[in-house]
Amino acid sequence: MSGPAVSLDAVTRRFGGQAAVDGVSLEIAAGSFVALVGASGSGKSTLLRMINRLVEPDSGTVRIAGRDISAADPAMLRRGIGYVFQNIGLFPHMSVAENVAIIPRIGGKDDADVAALLDLVGLPVDYAMRRPHALSGGEQQRVGVARALAGQPGLMLMDEPFGALDPLTRDRIGASMRALHERLGLTTILVTHDMAEALLLADRVLVMARGQIVADASPRAMLSGEAGAEAAELVAVPRRQTDRLRALGA
Repeated sequence: MSGPAVSLDAVTRRFGGQAAVDGVSLEIAAGSFVALVGASGSGKSTLLRMINRLVEPDSGTVRIAGRDISAADPAMLRRGIGYVFQNIGLFPHMSVAENVAIIPRIGGKDDADVAALLDLVGLPVDYAMRRPHALSGGEQQRVGVARALAGQPGLMLMDEPFGALDPLTRDRIGASMRALHERLGLTTILVTHDMAEALLLADRVLVMARGQIVADASPRAMLSGEAGAEAAELVAVPRRQTDRLRALGA
């Protein structure tokens, strides 16, 4: 099974008269992995948060699996959507098991299979009784992913989830998340400012600037320069880094 399709139709959100998202229309296919890239303030996180109603659009329509989400209860909507973000947000007074199981418990569903979820994200079962402070940053983020998966979502939203991690941990967890996307048949939308990360993980890369989508292409098309000047500028950053590394090793 694949996750749901997501569509946005002329979605706009303003803060203090400034359009953070400006008339964006977008179709995201069921089961796809899409990365949303752009500089700080480009509107990418606001756009993502409108998909689970953490931010309400001023105008336009968001649909998940063809249904207008404005008709849904926001709390119920969010329980069916996985959401992972940079600051993780684990409850420090709860054990790992309690953190992972909280969404199904709040929703009145059967208890989460904590052992299976920890195994899914590559953590030992005996971590279940630990408190978050006893874990590394990477381990805490894996718990955050397990918690997001506990509600058995088809749609996973990820807002700069790896930004606070060291490069090695970031690479490993990114690869793990891509593998989970494939294994579970999710629709995944990843917000990141790191173009290399977007190119390596996603099937499709969207570039935002000034509240609008200014480029939309596959990683291969992005790398070949087919997505326009603003995308090329972002792609140039990892290219220059690669060139410098090659020069150091020459």
